[in-house]
Amino acid sequence: MSSGFGTEHLPYGIGRRGTGEPRCFVRLEDRVLDLASLDLPVPPGTFEAPTLNPFLELGSAAWDPVRARIGELIADGGELPSFALEEIELMLPIAVGDYVDFYSSLHHAQNVNRLFRPDNPDVLPNWRRMPIGYHGRSGTIVVSGTGVRRPKGQIGEGAFGPEPALDLELELAFVTGSEDIFGYVLLNDWSARAIQAFEYQPLGPFLGKSFATSIAAWITPAAALATYRTEGERQEPEPHAYLQVAEPRVLDLPLELERNGEVISRTNARHLYWGPEQQLAHAGVNGATIRPGDLFGSGTISGPDRGSEGCLLELTNGGTDGAFLADGDEIVLRGGTADGAITLAEVRATILPAD
Repeated sequence: MSSGFGTEHLPYGIGRRGTGEPRCFVRLEDRVLDLASLDLPVPPGTFEAPTLNPFLELGSAAWDPVRARIGELIADGGELPSFALEEIELMLPIAVGDYVDFYSSLHHAQNVNRLFRPDNPDVLPNWRRMPIGYHGRSGTIVVSGTGVRRPKGQIGEGAFGPEPALDLELELAFVTGSEDIFGYVLLNDWSARAIQAFEYQPLGPFLGKSFATSIAAWITPAAALATYRTEGERQEPEPHAYLQVAEPRVLDLPLELERNGEVISRTNARHLYWGPEQQLAHAGVNGATIRPGDLFGSGTISGPDRGSEGCLLELTNGGTDGAFLADGDEIVLRGGTADGAITLAEVRATILPAD
């Protein structure tokens, strides 16, 4: 049975062995290959860096030959410089320059609207014409396994204290290189719902979102998922020319959300209305720069059925059918291809009490 981390996958990450310096690795099953020790077609020093950013800067002209060469070296059957996975302390794989979080799941948007605008649950007219998003805070992005501390803030008029309605968001994010998509990671965009509700008008999310965002330690190359595309939902009205992409435009990736060892939601990335290339095109259409290591979250991914919602706000009916996150809760996001060939690296975190 495939582990999902075989030669079809070969995700990239950053780790440190013992007291050594962080460096670049590729995961193969339960081992990691030391990229700096392999004969690969990149400039000297690329894989000795403490982040993947120098490799991302090279673009697909380097990504494809490197991936092909790693595959050849593995197929040759010779002994390669590698370590057991448990010997490596995994670290944030990229130095995130800019972080954008989108709102690209129609089912999620309509579910939220049913809670707050039950008389008019459909999305606003702009939603179907462009990928809606906001800029997050890159300095608080953390790698899987890092605890998330409950934030404090203004939670109502005259009220200040620990967030009482701490939530999670199951997302799929992509990482850019030189204006291309390098790869994908699962992402948890933690949300302080009470802080967010009091602050968001008129300028949108701020402190309710900026305290923490968790991503996986391993980046799945876009090339590994090229055959797992599927046709997206019909887009009506037809998008502007800069947002038109050829089908299949979204990824068919089953995803699941676990709380304290229990799976509480199962959904799929194919439920996204706006695909990753459309999100990237929109982010730069006004002249904004796209840099190697930029991170773009999909927004909460929810499906059409009960039990396929990607956050507790939806799963608990706004908190009326259950509780938001408690201190000590452990949340895990998982996903991969339906055939088991590729397993996305998980995102795991435990909620810590307010400081």
